[in-house]
Order: sequence, then C-alpha cells, then structure tokens
Amino acid sequence: MAVDYAALKAGGFMRQKQKNTFSLRLRCVGGTVTAEQLAVIKQVADQYGHGYIHLTARQGIEIPFIKLEDIDDVKAALAKGGVEPGVCGPRVRTVTACQGGRCCPSGCIDALDIARKLDARYFGRELPCKFKFGVTGCINNCLKMEENDFGVKGAYDVSYDESQCIDCGVCAKVCRENAITFEDGKLIFDADKCSHCGRCVKSCPTGAWEGKSAFRVYIGGTFGNHIISGKELTPLIKDEGTLMRVADATIDYFDTHSNKGERFGKTLERLGTDELQHILEEAVAGAEA
Repeated sequence: MAVDYAALKAGGFMRQKQKNTFSLRLRCVGGTVTAEQLAVIKQVADQYGHGYIHLTARQGIEIPFIKLEDIDDVKAALAKGGVEPGVCGPRVRTVTACQGGRCCPSGCIDALDIARKLDARYFGRELPCKFKFGVTGCINNCLKMEENDFGVKGAYDVSYDESQCIDCGVCAKVCRENAITFEDGKLIFDADKCSHCGRCVKSCPTGAWEGKSAFRVYIGGTFGNHIISGKELTPLIKDEGTLMRVADATIDYFDTHSNKGERFGKTLERLGTDELQHILEEAVAGAEA
C-alpha cells in the first residue's frame, strides 16, 4: 500500500531518517499547553515513541519515533486528551506568542488572546509557501517579531493630560527613546520618537499619562537560510478589528502574488512593497470609515 507522505506531513507527521518513522509536531498555540494535555503527551511519548519529547524553536512540541503503523492510534490517543497535531509544509503554521499583559509587567496586550484569534482565523490555510504568525506583548520583543511573515508587537497608544502632571520627571527618566524631555520646567513630548512601550504610562504616579493597547505589525520577515527583517508598513494599529483587516489583506496578497515555494520576504524583494503598502493603507482606513 502506497504511503501518502505529503498528506502525513500536512498533518504534522514529519519523516525521520529511520524508515517508516515520524516525528509528530503538535499544535501548541502561543506555546501554551494544559496540564491535562501534558499528561496525554507523556503517555503517547512513552507508549508510541522513545519516552521523550522535543521542544522546537517556535514553542512547539514534537514526539519523535512514531511508527507508521501506529499513526492512527496516536492521533486517537491524543484526541482524547484534547491534543491536536500541528501542520507542516506550505500552509499557515501554529501561531507563537509570549504571555503578554496577562502575566508580564511590561506587556501592553494579551498576546496569547491575539495568538488564539489569529490561529482560529488562519491555522492550516493552504498557501504557496509556509506562513508564520507571531505575537509578542511589548517592545522587549521576546518572540522576535521581525522574523515572522506577520509579526505583531504589543504597544500603547499614549496620551498626556497636562492638568494631571506634577512635573516629577519620572516619565522622562524611564523613557528610553528620549521622547519626553523638560524644557524650562515644561514637559515636551516628541511623538515621532515614541516607541509606544508604555513605560511613561506605567510609571506615572498621577495618571497624567494614559495608554490604550495597540499593535505594531512587521511583515515579510524570515529566518533560516536567508534572513530577512520584517518591515513595518502600517502606522500604529489601534484596535483588533483593524489588526484582522490588515492580516486578511496581507495573507491574501501573499496567496495571490507569491510563487510556489517562495517565502513572503522574497516575494516582497521581487515585487517591492509599494502595492502592498497601498492595500494595507486601505485596510486600515476601511476600519475607520
């Protein structure tokens, strides 16, 4: 009986160098796995693998040494514990994320929540080449957003109420971009220098600085054999609806314009970014209409 290796790969079963043996990649959205899921993964690794798992560079879990004849039993056992296989090949991969604002003091957004929404929207979509989403909670950039085809970095859209300011100078001291200074006792804010990190908001003792969660987006990044840094082609995105519009427009553009096997960064090197940037501007404006 012929083995459909392409279908197995699409379902997360990657061929090992050992004959009829596979490493199974699991779907771990945002690098998060429940204790119940861990127990099932351990059971499968013990029973059908070699008793260990591998943690991938993109927050995934792989169970190596799965035999061809055990694949159906492995999938059934994992399903009982709510564990799904991941995907490989030319399609949208599982979305990575840090813990973001739900745990981290620096977090500007709930990165895991955004990752889950992106994953639900796009996971497994067939494309000319693999496509990777990543979400990081703040400018500290733990997940290296510029290395993703579509990277989301949490930010704050900040505003300043002079009437609440006591001129303590704390915001100027914590600002790493020198966007806040004092001249003749008056606070000066240079918005062009602002990185939207939110340190001013979190340090202000009187609430003179306020911040609303927002997103910076980086497009066309790749890692591996050819490293390309993702480009920030949109202004600060201020709501989830606009973020999803931008994501839709981006992935549709990639689907339409990329050659088979061509990563998005290479597509943009070949075609330039002017057309995509215009499309993204329309996506942003569409949410404001």
